[in-house]
Amino acid sequence: MPVTVLLVDDEPLVRAGLRAVLEAQPDIEVVGEAADGAAVIPLVRQLRPDVVAMDVRMPLLDGIEATRAVLRTVPEPPKILVVTTFENDEYVYEALRAGADGFLLKRARPAEIVHAVRLVAEGESLLFPASVRQLAAEYGDDGGNLEARAAMERAALTGREAEVLRLMARGLSNAEIARRLVVGTETVKSHVSSVLAKLGARDRTQAVIAAYESGFVAPG
Repeated sequence: MPVTVLLVDDEPLVRAGLRAVLEAQPDIEVVGEAADGAAVIPLVRQLRPDVVAMDVRMPLLDGIEATRAVLRTVPEPPKILVVTTFENDEYVYEALRAGADGFLLKRARPAEIVHAVRLVAEGESLLFPASVRQLAAEYGDDGGNLEARAAMERAALTGREAEVLRLMARGLSNAEIARRLVVGTETVKSHVSSVLAKLGARDRTQAVIAAYESGFVAPG
């Protein structure tokens, strides 16, 4: 089955460019478009895309609020990939905090766009880990988020789970973590699932953001 994508951007040329790049791939299908975040929820419910590629800045409802709305109201929500002009942007970090699974630069090369969509759909690696660290260092609470610290303490991760979370924050995939820890991939998947459940995170991006916000992992 192809990865299905909904494109949300107020610039028609951006949507047309993304559609052309993605539909050139045999394993990706663009199932719809919208010009503003306000249209996202009904389209997600109707089309059930695997991934929503959404501009972070739009006139009526921006990507941050649209992300929150989708995750709050849609059962089994899609992965959300925010699309932005600037990499080092507080809006991008707020979108990640709100629940977005990753971000993509509008100036990205076609191969990078395709890779980002596939990686976010798979959910087994952190997209652009170095950039997420940079955003966390600049816009995060530097371990001062008391709520995040309390949540991390309540999670009571085991030693192995803590090790897995630190490797996730470095951007390692499940297979890479398995090789590093000399265990099977299925064992790593089990540890990752346990980490997500204990932190109340829907995916590894949210778990890593929680790790930075709580000071469990230093973003520098």
